[in-house]
Amino acid sequence: MPSSGRSKTRVLILGAGGHGRVVLDILLHERRYEVVGFLDNNCEIHGRRVDGFPVLGGTDDLERLRAELEIDGVIIAIGDNGTRRGLARQVDQLGLELINAVHPSATLAYNATIGRNVVIAAGVVVCANCQIGDSVILNTGCIIDHQTMIGEGSHICPGVRIAGRVKVEPGVFVGIGATVIPKVTLGCESIIGAGAVVIDDVLPMATVVGVPARPIKLAAASEDVAAMLLPARA
Repeated sequence: MPSSGRSKTRVLILGAGGHGRVVLDILLHERRYEVVGFLDNNCEIHGRRVDGFPVLGGTDDLERLRAELEIDGVIIAIGDNGTRRGLARQVDQLGLELINAVHPSATLAYNATIGRNVVIAAGVVVCANCQIGDSVILNTGCIIDHQTMIGEGSHICPGVRIAGRVKVEPGVFVGIGATVIPKVTLGCESIIGAGAVVIDDVLPMATVVGVPARPIKLAAASEDVAAMLLPARA
């Protein structure tokens, strides 16, 4: 919430790369927040401007800048799932609000539930009774159909189509243009390749590609399973 005497919440964007620019564009379209600037750990861009907004320092400067600039909230604009989740927890410890960035062109069902630090880009559709966890990215034009759950820190890339009653566990990356049929589970930290068509459950930490999707990499703990699932070498 904004401090007394101000009409808008003053926010910083953590991450000044390409995804940070997308988040900035969404926030400017929303017109709900006053964007103060960026923080980024690339010291080479400190003091520069990104799309007209200053890069004020690194993430270690957040606590200092919070007081100096009367910052109310933060959004983490970093594509790496683990880094995004970790920084969100640090922001929580500082007591700052983790805001969402929801593009006005997105369509959200009235009974969908959305967590914190969530980015919902242009053209996204979230259907009835979906649950979107904290620190999720729903990227441009993806479709999340009814009763699907998207776990904390997952990234659903542009053009992905996820059917109804799918369970996406935390930290999953679903590549651009992938399709997931109904009632499938995507295991924790799994990676779905671009354009893949997922018709079966995906094991935790597995990487699957192709049509239909097949595993090309599994976690070390599942090497015995990998021996059964991976194609035999010539």
